[in-house]
Amino acid sequence: MFDNLSDRLEHSFKILKGEGKITDINVAETMKDIRRALLDADVNFKVAKDFTNRVKEKAMGMNVLTAVKPGQLMVKVVHDELAELMGGEDVPMHLEGHPAIILMSGLQGSGKTTFSGKLANLLKNKQHKNPLLVACDVYRPAAIDQLKVVGEQVGVPVYSESENKDVLVIADNGIKEAKAKSYDVVIIDTAGRLAVDEEMMAEISNLKNHVHPDETLFVVDSMTGQDAVNTAKEFNDRLDFDGVVLTKLDGDTRGGAALSIRTVVTKPIKFIGTGEKMEAIDVFHPARMADRILGMGDVVSLVERAQEQFDEEEAKKLQKKILKNKFDFNDFLNQIQQIKKMGNLKDLAGMIPGVGKAIRDVDIDDNAFKGVEAIIHSMTPKERSNPELLNTSRRRRIAKGSGTDIQEVNRLIKQFDQTCKMMKMVSGNKMAGMMSRMKGMNIPGMPKM
Repeated sequence: MFDNLSDRLEHSFKILKGEGKITDINVAETMKDIRRALLDADVNFKVAKDFTNRVKEKAMGMNVLTAVKPGQLMVKVVHDELAELMGGEDVPMHLEGHPAIILMSGLQGSGKTTFSGKLANLLKNKQHKNPLLVACDVYRPAAIDQLKVVGEQVGVPVYSESENKDVLVIADNGIKEAKAKSYDVVIIDTAGRLAVDEEMMAEISNLKNHVHPDETLFVVDSMTGQDAVNTAKEFNDRLDFDGVVLTKLDGDTRGGAALSIRTVVTKPIKFIGTGEKMEAIDVFHPARMADRILGMGDVVSLVERAQEQFDEEEAKKLQKKILKNKFDFNDFLNQIQQIKKMGNLKDLAGMIPGVGKAIRDVDIDDNAFKGVEAIIHSMTPKERSNPELLNTSRRRRIAKGSGTDIQEVNRLIKQFDQTCKMMKMVSGNKMAGMMSRMKGMNIPGMPKM
């Protein structure tokens, strides 16, 4: 996402020339190019115009530090304005009811049902909630079955009444079910509707007034570009929703909806969908998205994903094994599994500053680890625990069992040995650093170090 916009903005910054100050003369062409880049990304015309006017007003006359070029200073101004354009501050959900109620709304085909499952999964695994999905799409064939499949994938129960067509009654009964069984969040999945369909719009408006949700979310397909913004405005006029969810941001989207929707609708973007997997959901952070657009990566999100998967106690145990030369293929395999849980490999690599552009045209297969896993699984438990046993005959057997050749097995073992050395060196340096910091400290009950 945003690849084309990132390239265009980078080109715009290269246009900027001049030393000492950003002046009206040397900034005019840059502003025109940035505006064209935004319009090409399907950003609303008025939003693009106001944006470049604000950037120009902030940048004009700013003193350029000796070590900072005018283009670099402009990147900072554009970054801050992009973040502000998308909302500035993060806006969390307010789930204060008992149970808290989340009402999903949106157009047909926008991805509400799938996103309902993703949201339930996020609330369950990251916020330690106990959610219940309620099926209130009584029109689309197999909609209830689809929600049940999604619920089963994430381990969240679904309340439904297949013969009932009254969504108010179904919602009421679903909330009663939640109260009776101590579910603390109810996610109501509704039917997709068109803004021009008065009967359907009246139904969801009545449903909102009836259940008084803590959060009403509008789910929109970012692939529809500027139409997504116009639709959001029409829905907001009727529903006064609390936040926007942008789905399919991993697709071939120009990103204009993400940049325009906050200004036009005056409602925050709260979540983005970044893939088909149930884990492919991110809380929306305007500043981090600005980082990505300008090719700065998103290290904070990368670290957060890693923290979600790596247990601190396990990390300590692993460090001890590394220092004692006890790191084995079981540990190696476990690390691979944890990395895979963090999400799409190309998306993860793109969060590293400077890497996103470099790998844009590189196809990184999510099954890249399959060959490695096959080789490790072809080892006996004793071999996985004692890598030093892997002589030539054992390696031939492992290659045959994993459907690979001995060169691949040798390559993996060599990489494993190099990884062990590197990890031991890093862990050793960390321990040495800790010891160094402790020198001179007066710890009660212990002699001075």
